[in-house]
Amino acid sequence: MFFVDTIETEGLGNRCHLAGGAEHAVAVDPPRDVDRVLAAAAARGVRLTHVLETHLHDDHLTGGPGLARLTGAAYLVPAGAGASCPHVPVHDGDRVHVGAALTLRALATPGHTPHHTAYVLEESGTPVAAFTGGSLPIGPVGRPDLVEPRLTERLARDHYASAHRLAAELPDGTAVLPTHGFGGCSASARPGLAAGTAGPSTVGAEKSAGDAFAKDADTFVADLLAGLDDIPAHYARTAPRDAAGPAPDDLAPPAAVAASLLDAAGREVALLDDAFDAAAGAGLPVARPACARVSVRQAHARTGPRGGAVLLDVREEDEWRAGHAPGAVHLPLSVLLAADGVPEAVRDREAVVVCRSGQRSQKGARALAERGARAVDVEGGMRAWARAGHPVVDEHGNRGTIA
Repeated sequence: MFFVDTIETEGLGNRCHLAGGAEHAVAVDPPRDVDRVLAAAAARGVRLTHVLETHLHDDHLTGGPGLARLTGAAYLVPAGAGASCPHVPVHDGDRVHVGAALTLRALATPGHTPHHTAYVLEESGTPVAAFTGGSLPIGPVGRPDLVEPRLTERLARDHYASAHRLAAELPDGTAVLPTHGFGGCSASARPGLAAGTAGPSTVGAEKSAGDAFAKDADTFVADLLAGLDDIPAHYARTAPRDAAGPAPDDLAPPAAVAASLLDAAGREVALLDDAFDAAAGAGLPVARPACARVSVRQAHARTGPRGGAVLLDVREEDEWRAGHAPGAVHLPLSVLLAADGVPEAVRDREAVVVCRSGQRSQKGARALAERGARAVDVEGGMRAWARAGHPVVDEHGNRGTIA
């Protein structure tokens, strides 16, 4: 089985697609704010193996290099794009294995840019989805005038040919998942269709209603060129930066983004590089032993009548009031870290430390262990506790909730 999650950036009219199987996934045309992609991958419980660009973008800075750097994924860019940042060049016909039965196949689809490449997701050899970037149109077409004015008409004709290539090589039921065409400036106008109204489509649907199939090549090109308006001024600055690979944002260390999102999903994360201060500040265990982790089943047994351990909840007051495990002891992490010594409740008993998702509990367990206490933390936190069907009560003893 496969999945495709779409991450939309409204205003730019762009969509990123996360696709994969049970364990691995790829991201196509990721946005600059890669935390959304990391969150989607964490929610699926998959590891990113490849980050792919259908083309180098003029309208926005890509998150591709940063996402690849954070996850260790390979960064793939069409071979003719002129990218100067570290990457793997992609040629027509190249294949990327995503999982046991999932493969991505590269199809050269020039038009929006000369190097434009679409990626076809195949399950057991059967095409199931096409990530078409700015090529096969749903709604407005990726404009062909962003590279060089003298190439515009040629690229418009390439647009037409690329759409017909995709239609000829893919079954009608193949899902069409473009990047552009939802109201952004990188799309040209499509008569009769308001920007941003395009929804899911298939190859068969586009063959029935798409401009490239309803018109001959000359009419398609003439209408496409007539729909082009002025190119936004920032495009001239954005394209070279995308080719070089945008520098990381200064808003937060990359480790902070990765740690907070992956750990929130109950994933164990470790970073081994020279950014130790940033990683430690993000709550990421760095080249030092972490306390042992236990499953929610083990935590329930250890803190039950026969276990003898104390379930120590280090979440904040409002989280505790909304829902906690019966019999747990509440001690917010901030209070625990600010105090000296071992709390009385766990002075002579093992502390099974829990939080919402598993990040704060590791900090708490480590702090207790450094003070001489016996401590473990609960993998997945109270979210996993509730999902496993263990009891949760609110401040009044009624059925509680875990956000």
